Amino acid sequence: MDRNRLQYLQRMGIDVWVRRDQPPPVPAPVPSVASQDGDLDDEVPVSGLSWSQLTERVASCRLCRLCETRTQTVFGVGNPQASLVVVGEAPGAEEDRQGEPFVGRAGKLLNNMLRAIGLSREQVFILNILKCRPPNNRDPSTEEVAACSPYLIRQLELISPRLLLAVGRIAAQTLLDTQQPLGRLRGRPHTYAAAGIPVIVTYHPAYLLRSPADKRKAWEDLKLVYDRLRGAD
Repeated sequence: MDRNRLQYLQRMGIDVWVRRDQPPPVPAPVPSVASQDGDLDDEVPVSGLSWSQLTERVASCRLCRLCETRTQTVFGVGNPQASLVVVGEAPGAEEDRQGEPFVGRAGKLLNNMLRAIGLSREQVFILNILKCRPPNNRDPSTEEVAACSPYLIRQLELISPRLLLAVGRIAAQTLLDTQQPLGRLRGRPHTYAAAGIPVIVTYHPAYLLRSPADKRKAWEDLKLVYDRLRGAD
């Protein structure tokens, strides 16, 4: 009797007679499917993952060589049903250690920027283009961005925010697929084509700590965010 038929009969609760002079056939392996705790095989595309499955996939990702130097991946934090998603470039050294984006002085300034338009860190979702820290905080490579893009797209699909706030040149240029300088991208809404979500561009908090004179410009950007979230023209 072939193994597939034996397995079928056993699942139906039907006893199967096997000759004693022959070893019982080994049942065919059951194809891998979603297990009871929600895990999926790596073959399942990122676009089909739930939030918890996506979190696990990112945590174990080895699609680029950044996995060799990271302490841990940085998935993102905040409200997974947020209207606003803040998008940065990549984890820094402290983010890599803590597993959370925008910590330290830059994180505190970002929190203050959000509070200025009536939002808390817990009300938005904060993430990065890359989920792993590039060594020495260098700019992400094209290959690294490509490896992480499906994760970003799936995160945004699941969150379904009304607006993205791109902080810093790398985040803005990556989302908008452009090489225009940040100064030319500010002051007007754009669209992240991969997810069809409006984008506002502003300075990275770390830059504002070094160049406080540009905080006034960042405030103008934040007012655009405030108006867009409240449906103003």
